[in-house]
Amino acid sequence: MSDASYPATRLRRTRVSGWSRAMHRETVMTPADLIWPLFVTGGSGIEEPIASLPGVSRWSVDGIAKRAKEAVELGIPCIALFPNTQPERRSDDGAEALNPDNLMCQAIRAVRDACGGDVGILTDVALDPYTSHGQDGLLDTSGYVVNDDTVAVLVDQAVNQANAGADIIAPSDMMDGRVRAIRMALEMSNHPNVQIMAYSAKYASAFYGPFRDAVGSGGLLKGDKKSYQMDPANGDEAMREIALDIAEGADSVMVKPGLAYLDIIWRAKQRFGVPVFAYQVSGEYALIEAGAASGIADREALLMEKLLAFKRAGCSGVLTYHAPVAARLLNG
Repeated sequence: MSDASYPATRLRRTRVSGWSRAMHRETVMTPADLIWPLFVTGGSGIEEPIASLPGVSRWSVDGIAKRAKEAVELGIPCIALFPNTQPERRSDDGAEALNPDNLMCQAIRAVRDACGGDVGILTDVALDPYTSHGQDGLLDTSGYVVNDDTVAVLVDQAVNQANAGADIIAPSDMMDGRVRAIRMALEMSNHPNVQIMAYSAKYASAFYGPFRDAVGSGGLLKGDKKSYQMDPANGDEAMREIALDIAEGADSVMVKPGLAYLDIIWRAKQRFGVPVFAYQVSGEYALIEAGAASGIADREALLMEKLLAFKRAGCSGVLTYHAPVAARLLNG
C-alpha cells in the first residue's frame, strides 16, 4: 500500500464515470471464458426440459449439434457433454461407458460433423451416468467404490471418447491415480494432444441434486459419495489433490462446486500457477433462477456478479449453464 492519504487520494475519483470504471476494471470477462454444459438424451428431435434446472433441457444428438453451432456463434469456445443414459443400458459395471456408439460418442461425432474444429468438446469421465446404482465407480460386495478396478474402466472410457473425437477428457470420479493412467493410455492410443482437465478438488456437496436429475442417476444413487469426493471442511487436502493431478499429467484443474470454494480456487492459482477452472454447478444455477423468480434481485446482475467472482478468484474459465445467457450479455 502507498503512503497516500485523504484528500490527496480519493479512491472514488475513478468511480465517478462509466468510462472511468471500465478503464480501471481489474477483472474482465468475455465469452471465451465460458464452457457450456449440455445434457444428451436418446431419440431425435427431442428437447426435455429439466424441472429442477429451469431453462435447461436434455437434447437429442441432433439438438446437441445445434447447440454447438449456437456456441460458436456466441463465441463460447467449448461445450461439455453429459449423457442421460437409457435405463435399460445401465448396469452394475457401467459397461455402456465403453460402447463406441453410446450417447456420448454419438454426440461427439455429431458436434464434430456440425462444427469441425470451431468448438472444443469436453467429455465427462465417470461411471455414474452408466451404472444402475448411481455411483461413479465399481462396487465391492459391501457397497464400497473400489479404486483400482474403477480406474481400469475409466481409462477405457477415456480412450473411447478420444477415439470419437473428444478434445478434453475431464475425469470427475475422484479415484486416486486415474489422471496418470488416462494420460499414459492417451499417449499409447495416439491421442497425445487430447487434454485432461481434472476434477481435482471435487467436494461431496449438497449442490449437485439437479445435475443428478439431469443425467438420471439421482433416483438410483445408493448411499453417498463421501468415500471419494472431498470433505467440504478441507482445504489443504485440496492442494494435495491438485498437486498430484498436475504431477500425473493434468493440463488444467477444476474446483467443484464453485462459489462456496472461491478460497480453494484462489489458493490453487497462487500456489500452482496452472489453468484453474470452476464448475458453477446445478444447485448454484438453480438458486440464481429461484432468487430471480422470487424478486430478490435482477437475474442478469446475479449471474454476472457470480461469474466475475470466479474470474477474480483466479479462474481461467467457468463451466456454467448460464453460458449462452452470459455470452449474449457480454456480446452486447
